[in-house]
Amino acid sequence: MDRRRFLLALAAGLAGTAVARGGAGLGDAVTPPAAAPPPAPPAPLQAIAPRGVPGVVPLPPPVGVVDTIPGEGASLALTIDDGTSTEVVAAFARFAQDSGVRMTFFPNGRYASWQDNAPLLRPLVESGQVALGNHTWSHPDLTTLGDQEVAEEIRRNQEFLRTTFGVRDTPFLRPPFGAHDERTDRIAADLGHPTIALWDGTLEDFRVLTPEEVVAAARRWFNPQTIVVGHANHPAVTTVYGALLELIAERGLRTVTLADVWATPGQRVRGAAASGRVATG
Repeated sequence: MDRRRFLLALAAGLAGTAVARGGAGLGDAVTPPAAAPPPAPPAPLQAIAPRGVPGVVPLPPPVGVVDTIPGEGASLALTIDDGTSTEVVAAFARFAQDSGVRMTFFPNGRYASWQDNAPLLRPLVESGQVALGNHTWSHPDLTTLGDQEVAEEIRRNQEFLRTTFGVRDTPFLRPPFGAHDERTDRIAADLGHPTIALWDGTLEDFRVLTPEEVVAAARRWFNPQTIVVGHANHPAVTTVYGALLELIAERGLRTVTLADVWATPGQRVRGAAASGRVATG
Protein backbone atom coordinates (compact mmCIF):
# COMPACT_ATOMS: atom_id res chain seq x y z
CA MET A 1 0.00 0.00 0.00
CA ASP A 2 1.48 3.38 -0.95
CA ARG A 3 2.00 6.19 1.56
CA ARG A 4 -1.10 8.18 0.67
CA ARG A 5 -3.42 5.15 0.79
CA PHE A 6 -1.88 4.06 4.09
CA LEU A 7 -2.44 7.46 5.70
CA LEU A 8 -5.98 7.70 4.39
CA ALA A 9 -6.83 4.21 5.63
CA LEU A 10 -5.59 5.08 9.11
CA ALA A 11 -7.33 8.43 9.11
CA ALA A 12 -10.68 6.89 8.14
CA GLY A 13 -11.21 5.83 11.74
CA LEU A 14 -10.76 9.32 13.19
CA ALA A 15 -14.13 10.84 14.03
CA GLY A 16 -14.59 14.34 12.73
CA THR A 17 -11.29 14.67 10.92
CA ALA A 18 -12.11 13.76 7.35
CA VAL A 19 -12.44 16.69 4.95
CA ALA A 20 -15.75 16.45 3.12
CA ARG A 21 -15.66 16.59 -0.67
CA GLY A 22 -18.87 17.40 -2.50
CA GLY A 23 -20.11 15.36 -5.46
CA ALA A 24 -22.73 17.75 -6.81
CA GLY A 25 -23.24 17.60 -10.54
CA LEU A 26 -21.69 14.16 -11.15
CA GLY A 27 -23.47 12.62 -14.13
CA ASP A 28 -25.96 15.51 -14.34
CA ALA A 29 -24.72 17.40 -17.38
CA VAL A 30 -26.75 17.03 -20.57
CA THR A 31 -25.08 19.77 -22.57
CA PRO A 32 -21.50 20.95 -22.25
CA PRO A 33 -21.27 23.65 -19.54
CA ALA A 34 -20.48 27.23 -20.48
CA ALA A 35 -16.95 28.40 -19.91
CA ALA A 36 -16.48 29.50 -16.32
CA PRO A 37 -15.56 33.15 -15.70
CA PRO A 38 -12.08 33.79 -14.33
CA PRO A 39 -11.97 33.32 -10.54
CA ALA A 40 -12.20 36.42 -8.37
CA PRO A 41 -9.19 37.22 -6.21
CA PRO A 42 -9.48 35.62 -2.76
CA ALA A 43 -11.17 37.71 -0.10
CA PRO A 44 -9.45 38.02 3.26
CA LEU A 45 -10.26 35.06 5.48
CA GLN A 46 -10.75 34.70 9.18
CA ALA A 47 -8.79 31.96 10.93
CA ILE A 48 -12.08 30.37 12.02
CA ALA A 49 -13.24 27.00 10.74
CA PRO A 50 -16.36 27.62 8.61
CA ARG A 51 -17.57 24.04 8.99
CA GLY A 52 -16.21 23.06 12.38
CA VAL A 53 -16.31 19.58 13.91
CA PRO A 54 -19.55 17.69 14.61
CA GLY A 55 -20.26 17.66 18.34
CA VAL A 56 -17.87 20.51 19.13
CA VAL A 57 -19.75 23.69 20.06
CA PRO A 58 -17.34 26.61 19.73
CA LEU A 59 -16.99 29.09 22.58
CA PRO A 60 -16.05 32.76 22.52
CA PRO A 61 -12.27 33.03 22.91
CA PRO A 62 -11.37 34.09 26.44
CA VAL A 63 -9.22 37.00 27.51
CA GLY A 64 -6.05 35.61 29.05
CA VAL A 65 -4.34 32.24 28.98
CA VAL A 66 -5.66 28.96 27.61
CA ASP A 67 -3.55 25.82 27.89
CA THR A 68 -6.11 23.02 27.64
CA ILE A 69 -9.40 22.32 25.86
CA PRO A 70 -12.28 22.99 28.24
CA GLY A 71 -14.97 20.48 29.12
CA GLU A 72 -15.25 16.74 28.65
CA GLY A 73 -14.61 15.00 25.37
CA ALA A 74 -12.04 13.33 23.15
CA SER A 75 -10.59 16.34 21.34
CA LEU A 76 -6.89 16.76 20.61
CA ALA A 77 -5.50 20.10 19.41
CA LEU A 78 -2.25 19.55 17.51
CA THR A 79 -0.51 22.93 17.24
CA ILE A 80 2.68 23.53 15.26
CA ASP A 81 5.08 26.45 15.82
CA ASP A 82 7.97 28.24 14.11
CA GLY A 83 8.75 26.83 10.62
CA THR A 84 12.51 27.06 10.22
CA SER A 85 12.45 24.21 7.66
CA THR A 86 10.68 24.49 4.31
CA GLU A 87 10.73 20.69 3.99
CA VAL A 88 9.13 20.10 7.40
CA VAL A 89 6.40 22.70 6.79
CA ALA A 90 5.69 21.02 3.43
CA ALA A 91 5.52 17.62 5.11
CA PHE A 92 3.03 18.86 7.71
CA ALA A 93 0.89 20.37 4.94
CA ARG A 94 0.90 17.08 3.02
CA PHE A 95 0.14 15.18 6.24
CA ALA A 96 -2.96 17.33 6.78
CA GLN A 97 -3.92 17.06 3.11
CA ASP A 98 -3.54 13.26 3.01
CA SER A 99 -5.07 12.37 6.38
CA GLY A 100 -7.68 15.05 7.14
CA VAL A 101 -6.07 15.80 10.51
CA ARG A 102 -7.01 19.26 11.78
CA MET A 103 -4.15 21.47 13.00
CA THR A 104 -3.35 24.98 14.17
CA PHE A 105 -0.14 26.57 12.90
CA PHE A 106 1.69 29.38 14.68
CA PRO A 107 4.15 30.63 12.03
CA ASN A 108 6.97 33.10 12.40
CA GLY A 109 6.73 35.15 9.22
CA ARG A 110 10.48 35.70 8.96
CA TYR A 111 10.92 32.10 7.77
CA ALA A 112 10.63 31.64 3.99
CA SER A 113 9.11 28.18 4.54
CA TRP A 114 5.62 29.67 4.87
CA GLN A 115 5.80 31.62 1.63
CA ASP A 116 7.28 28.56 -0.07
CA ASN A 117 4.38 26.38 1.04
CA ALA A 118 1.52 28.89 0.82
CA PRO A 119 0.02 27.17 -2.27
CA LEU A 120 -0.24 23.91 -0.28
CA LEU A 121 -1.50 25.51 2.91
CA ARG A 122 -3.97 28.10 1.70
CA PRO A 123 -6.70 25.62 0.59
CA LEU A 124 -6.45 23.98 4.02
CA VAL A 125 -6.84 27.37 5.71
CA GLU A 126 -9.77 28.25 3.43
CA SER A 127 -11.56 25.00 4.31
CA GLY A 128 -11.05 25.51 8.06
CA GLN A 129 -9.03 22.30 8.42
CA VAL A 130 -5.98 24.40 9.33
CA ALA A 131 -6.23 27.47 11.57
CA LEU A 132 -3.52 30.07 12.11
CA GLY A 133 -2.37 32.09 15.10
CA ASN A 134 0.26 34.75 15.71
CA HIS A 135 3.66 33.61 16.98
CA THR A 136 5.41 36.98 16.34
CA TRP A 137 7.52 37.84 13.33
CA SER A 138 10.98 36.76 14.52
CA HIS A 139 10.46 34.61 17.68
CA PRO A 140 11.89 36.88 20.42
CA ASP A 141 11.22 36.63 24.14
CA LEU A 142 8.58 39.36 24.31
CA THR A 143 9.20 40.05 27.99
CA THR A 144 12.68 41.37 27.12
CA LEU A 145 11.38 43.95 24.60
CA GLY A 146 9.96 47.44 25.02
CA ASP A 147 6.30 48.16 24.33
CA GLN A 148 6.88 49.42 20.78
CA GLU A 149 9.05 46.43 19.92
CA VAL A 150 6.43 43.99 21.23
CA ALA A 151 3.75 45.73 19.18
CA GLU A 152 5.92 45.71 16.05
CA GLU A 153 6.61 41.96 16.36
CA ILE A 154 2.89 41.27 16.61
CA ARG A 155 1.80 43.74 13.90
CA ARG A 156 4.41 42.59 11.42
CA ASN A 157 3.28 38.98 11.78
CA GLN A 158 -0.36 40.03 11.46
CA GLU A 159 0.49 41.62 8.13
CA PHE A 160 2.33 38.47 7.06
CA LEU A 161 -0.71 36.29 7.91
CA ARG A 162 -2.97 38.63 5.97
CA THR A 163 -0.85 38.92 2.84
CA THR A 164 0.30 35.28 2.71
CA PHE A 165 -2.87 33.43 3.73
CA GLY A 166 -5.64 36.03 3.64
CA VAL A 167 -6.14 35.70 7.40
CA ARG A 168 -7.57 38.93 8.74
CA ASP A 169 -8.56 37.88 12.25
CA THR A 170 -7.30 35.40 14.80
CA PRO A 171 -7.71 35.85 18.55
CA PHE A 172 -4.68 33.67 19.33
CA LEU A 173 -1.17 34.79 20.22
CA ARG A 174 1.38 32.18 21.18
CA PRO A 175 4.32 34.00 22.78
CA PRO A 176 7.68 32.45 21.84
CA PHE A 177 9.04 30.18 24.59
CA GLY A 178 5.69 30.68 26.38
CA ALA A 179 7.22 33.84 27.85
CA HIS A 180 4.66 36.56 28.58
CA ASP A 181 3.47 38.82 31.36
CA GLU A 182 0.59 41.20 32.06
CA ARG A 183 2.20 43.95 29.96
CA THR A 184 2.72 41.80 26.86
CA ASP A 185 -0.76 40.28 27.25
CA ARG A 186 -2.27 43.78 27.35
CA ILE A 187 -0.42 44.84 24.20
CA ALA A 188 -1.50 41.64 22.42
CA ALA A 189 -5.14 42.18 23.44
CA ASP A 190 -5.05 45.80 22.27
CA LEU A 191 -3.82 44.54 18.87
CA GLY A 192 -6.61 41.96 18.53
CA HIS A 193 -5.15 38.87 20.23
CA PRO A 194 -6.92 38.56 23.60
CA THR A 195 -6.21 34.81 23.95
CA ILE A 196 -2.71 33.68 24.95
CA ALA A 197 -2.53 30.15 23.54
CA LEU A 198 -0.19 27.93 25.55
CA TRP A 199 -0.29 24.13 25.87
CA ASP A 200 -0.37 21.20 28.26
CA GLY A 201 1.39 18.61 26.09
CA THR A 202 4.40 18.57 23.77
CA LEU A 203 6.08 16.50 21.08
CA GLU A 204 9.34 17.68 22.72
CA ASP A 205 10.71 18.46 19.26
CA PHE A 206 11.96 21.94 20.10
CA ARG A 207 15.27 20.04 20.09
CA VAL A 208 16.61 17.39 17.75
CA LEU A 209 15.04 14.01 18.57
CA THR A 210 14.99 10.54 17.09
CA PRO A 211 11.70 9.35 15.57
CA GLU A 212 11.31 6.97 18.50
CA GLU A 213 11.56 9.86 20.96
CA VAL A 214 8.88 11.82 19.08
CA VAL A 215 6.51 8.84 19.25
CA ALA A 216 7.28 8.37 22.96
CA ALA A 217 6.37 12.02 23.60
CA ALA A 218 3.13 11.58 21.66
CA ARG A 219 2.28 8.50 23.73
CA ARG A 220 2.73 10.59 26.86
CA TRP A 221 0.78 13.64 25.73
CA PHE A 222 -1.87 12.58 23.17
CA ASN A 223 -4.78 12.58 25.62
CA PRO A 224 -8.36 13.89 25.59
CA GLN A 225 -8.82 17.67 25.74
CA THR A 226 -5.08 18.31 25.39
CA ILE A 227 -3.35 21.10 23.46
CA VAL A 228 -0.09 19.65 22.15
CA VAL A 229 2.73 21.85 20.81
CA GLY A 230 5.08 20.65 18.08
CA HIS A 231 7.52 22.42 15.77
CA ALA A 232 8.06 22.58 12.01
CA ASN A 233 11.83 22.65 12.43
CA HIS A 234 13.40 19.18 12.58
CA PRO A 235 12.68 16.27 10.21
CA ALA A 236 12.17 13.41 12.71
CA VAL A 237 8.45 14.15 13.10
CA THR A 238 7.92 13.80 9.33
CA THR A 239 8.88 10.10 9.52
CA VAL A 240 6.30 9.10 12.16
CA TYR A 241 2.98 10.38 10.81
CA GLY A 242 1.63 6.84 10.48
CA ALA A 243 2.46 6.13 14.13
CA LEU A 244 0.79 9.37 15.23
CA LEU A 245 -2.38 8.50 13.32
CA GLU A 246 -2.41 5.01 14.79
CA LEU A 247 -2.11 6.48 18.30
CA ILE A 248 -4.95 8.96 17.69
CA ALA A 249 -7.19 6.16 16.40
CA GLU A 250 -6.17 3.77 19.19
CA ARG A 251 -7.17 6.32 21.85
CA GLY A 252 -10.40 7.37 20.14
CA LEU A 253 -9.30 10.99 19.80
CA ARG A 254 -10.48 13.48 17.20
CA THR A 255 -8.34 16.36 16.07
CA VAL A 256 -9.60 19.95 16.31
CA THR A 257 -8.16 23.36 15.57
CA LEU A 258 -8.14 26.03 18.25
CA ALA A 259 -10.62 27.88 16.03
CA ASP A 260 -12.98 24.90 16.28
CA VAL A 261 -12.90 25.30 20.07
CA TRP A 262 -12.94 29.12 20.31
CA ALA A 263 -14.63 30.39 17.19
CA THR A 264 -15.34 34.11 17.45
CA PRO A 265 -12.99 37.06 17.88
CA GLY A 266 -12.86 38.14 21.51
CA GLN A 267 -13.34 41.60 22.94
CA ARG A 268 -10.21 43.65 23.51
CA VAL A 269 -9.81 43.92 27.26
CA ARG A 270 -6.81 45.21 29.15
CA GLY A 271 -5.14 43.53 32.05
CA ALA A 272 -5.20 39.85 31.07
CA ALA A 273 -3.90 37.64 33.83
CA ALA A 274 -0.32 36.49 33.49
CA SER A 275 0.65 32.82 33.69
CA GLY A 276 3.66 31.43 35.49
CA ARG A 277 4.30 28.92 32.70
CA VAL A 278 7.50 29.46 30.74
CA ALA A 279 8.52 26.73 28.33
CA THR A 280 9.81 26.29 24.82
CA GLY A 281 7.52 27.12 21.96
